[in-house]
Amino acid sequence: MPGDNDAVLRADLHVHTWHSGYNHDLPFLKSRDCFADPLAVYRAAKARGMDLVAITDHDSIDGGLELLSRAPDGRDVILGEEVSCWLPVDSAGGSRKRVEVHFGTWGMTETAHRELQPLRGNALEVAAYLRAAGIFFAFNHPLHFYQGQLPLERYLELLIDAAPAIETRNGAMLAAHNHLAAALARSRGKVVVGGSDAHTLRRVGTTWTAAPGATREEFLANVAAGRGRVGGVHGGTFQLAGDIYGVIWQYWLSLAGLRPHELSVPRRILGASFSLATLPGEFVPLIVAARSKQREARWVASAAAALGIASDAAATAPVEIEPEPGL
Repeated sequence: MPGDNDAVLRADLHVHTWHSGYNHDLPFLKSRDCFADPLAVYRAAKARGMDLVAITDHDSIDGGLELLSRAPDGRDVILGEEVSCWLPVDSAGGSRKRVEVHFGTWGMTETAHRELQPLRGNALEVAAYLRAAGIFFAFNHPLHFYQGQLPLERYLELLIDAAPAIETRNGAMLAAHNHLAAALARSRGKVVVGGSDAHTLRRVGTTWTAAPGATREEFLANVAAGRGRVGGVHGGTFQLAGDIYGVIWQYWLSLAGLRPHELSVPRRILGASFSLATLPGEFVPLIVAARSKQREARWVASAAAALGIASDAAATAPVEIEPEPGL
């Protein structure tokens, strides 16, 4: 464990930029999942006390590469990626449904990113590749996509055993979800990480991982060795709704040509027409967020009961200690 005089660095290890691709809820609109510029993310993270800045776009390292080329000091940038993959039928005991899985990765390379793409149909092959390549990674928001597609114990056995770390504080997930993830990490001897999962600038750097080190390499090595601690806010309905409204606002700006976009004129006309037609339903994202969090709460409670873990069991777990102010 670190000594009293060791420097401690902070990094929000789960952040998105406009390189995270397109939102899948209304694909015909071609709205990006996030509109944040990588350099703006960097500045927001620094303003909120982050010593290192990690970019973990969905299935892309372009945001991190862009930031490395533009940041004042590239040595404080961590090249990461959130890899979307799936637990296949043959690993799910014959289930006909696949489970989407997200692995947060840090210390990515262009070669690793390229070689991972054909493996994404099998989360276990992705995990095996990352381990062989020596790239540190975590099983993100463990119950976000799980809805009983296979027995819970089997699901956790496959994925928790596959990853060296678990994301135990995600700034978009409910506290109960994060507490359960922390309890799982503690019971299975897993390393912990935390990050905001920000899709807008307002939440960048509000949830983080802290670990000793003087460089990003030392920081990541200490996190991987289990010397990291997580801190910051949990998520909820209003955090999720805020992100949704924020992305919608940025989408409108992109229709006006004020944000990065790859939209043709007909596509922009379609998007503007749809936005105007649905403007009276501006309260809908709040309802969507509330229903999403209600479903999350039900699945987390069900999983905790099935595993015999109290909903607040991780509140006092050592892996969930928040860094002291001023770190």
